[in-house]
Amino acid sequence: MTKKKTFKNIAFIVFFVCVLLGILVSNDPFNTQLGETDVESYTAQNRIEAPIPDTLKIMTWNIKFGGGRIDFFFDCFGDRVIMSEEEVLGNLESLSAKINQYQPDILFLQEVDIQSKRSAHINQLQWLLDHTDLSYGVYASQWRASYVPSNGIGQMNSGNAILSKWGLSNAKRIGLPLFEEQNWLVRYFYLKRNILITELALDGKNYLLANTHLAAYAHDGTKKKQLDILYHLLNSTDSLHHTFILGGDFNSLPPGTKKVKDFSDDVCTKEEFSAGDYSEETNWLTPFYRFEAAIPHSVYKTNNAPYFSHTTQSPANGGFWNRKIDYLFTNGHFVEGSGLTHQDENSGGMNTMELSDHAPLSVQFVLHPE
Repeated sequence: MTKKKTFKNIAFIVFFVCVLLGILVSNDPFNTQLGETDVESYTAQNRIEAPIPDTLKIMTWNIKFGGGRIDFFFDCFGDRVIMSEEEVLGNLESLSAKINQYQPDILFLQEVDIQSKRSAHINQLQWLLDHTDLSYGVYASQWRASYVPSNGIGQMNSGNAILSKWGLSNAKRIGLPLFEEQNWLVRYFYLKRNILITELALDGKNYLLANTHLAAYAHDGTKKKQLDILYHLLNSTDSLHHTFILGGDFNSLPPGTKKVKDFSDDVCTKEEFSAGDYSEETNWLTPFYRFEAAIPHSVYKTNNAPYFSHTTQSPANGGFWNRKIDYLFTNGHFVEGSGLTHQDENSGGMNTMELSDHAPLSVQFVLHPE
């Protein structure tokens, strides 16, 4: 072993011991712990007074922290960790072009960075508010740390956001169970999944908006527990006769999906990043279809492919959407046939496949049902 390699190993051990001591001495030395009140509110620099329509355009989108189709280490197609400011701003311009093309009234975002080394410390939520017609936003982190001591990640703050043309109130962050199979040190630095909820008041009626991004790599039943908590929240809201709209990345397939494993983009050999076998999860989402879905179950099960919304494999590597894991549900009413999975559309000179590893999903919500 060379002296240089020996020094690196010693330095890592010293740093690791310092991290352990810091956690033992201080309750939260790296600022990773999150609670119900850890929600931030945002407004656009130039707010637009929007009229209230008869139907609301709703969109949900996992924007991959403005990473476009860069091959990052966790996808196992590449080894990138950090983006340049130029790359992030270029990707945000393409994302905003798509958002402005559809003009949503309500936008649910997952994997939006507000202060992360990997995305040049750009506040992506504020940037999107300032470059779209959406004026208000709330944010709940799902991965926050002043420093993540692995893979060169460094400072991290990434999470879920809800953007709206109208003011939002009473936002809360509902924490979800963590991986039980992880050791305590990994769990300390790892993602803290959540449900972000807020209220929207229109025409004298309050609507509950909920956004979530559930576990991708859990093999210990954690994802099922998260889904059960999410369903209980919706069921409780419904029983109280409150109208909700839910959007998010569930990392789960709908019942009636024909292909549930052996996807071409599941190339990770490390189990910690492998998320391509849904064989044991085929009915986990069945209860959610008692509510209205942007893509009705009867439509999806007839032909799955037009509604696929995810792949980690970029078009440059021959990839195309190969599974549906993004959803919009309500106990109100969506306009029949209005649900769209934006699989293959041009926006700002770029195809949707180039903008993220998820396709956006949209639908129209009936604000004044007869």
